[in-house]
Amino acid sequence: MNAAAPTAPSRVAAAWQVLHGVLDPEVPALSVCDLGIVREVLDHGDALELVLTPTYSGCPATEVIEHDVLAAVQGAGLGPARVTLRRAPAWTTDWISAEGRRKLAEYGIAPPGAAAHGPAQQATVRLIGRRSEAVACPRCGSLHTERLSAFGATACKSLYRCTTCREPFEHFKPI
Repeated sequence: MNAAAPTAPSRVAAAWQVLHGVLDPEVPALSVCDLGIVREVLDHGDALELVLTPTYSGCPATEVIEHDVLAAVQGAGLGPARVTLRRAPAWTTDWISAEGRRKLAEYGIAPPGAAAHGPAQQATVRLIGRRSEAVACPRCGSLHTERLSAFGATACKSLYRCTTCREPFEHFKPI
């Protein structure tokens, strides 16, 4: 006896479950869902549409992420799928899930604080020295940290050092 094809709601739910297992290539402690990159999964009958918002328009990992999400969904037997990149509204670190923030800290990257967005809120551009806003060390929790560089291994992270435990760490910038 053959199993019936998955219904639309179960196919979409199954796709979400599969996508929670697709890791971000630059921060492999997080899934693309933890990062909030996956915006929607739509079932059009003939194919699933996976709507992604890259972390920024020039993100070099976008093609890899597209490939990985398509391979995961197709590999799970959920039928053909296609990716749509939605760049508006722009991705913000506010879209990182609470689970994603926890995973960042466990991985050794200080999670971002809240970003200011919307018409009533405006982000202020500040020129600062090595000491900036307090960023908690993901290793010991100390707020006695200093920024060493505005850029870390990727443009979305900055490099810090804890002056308590003396360990360097990256901070995921709030954008």
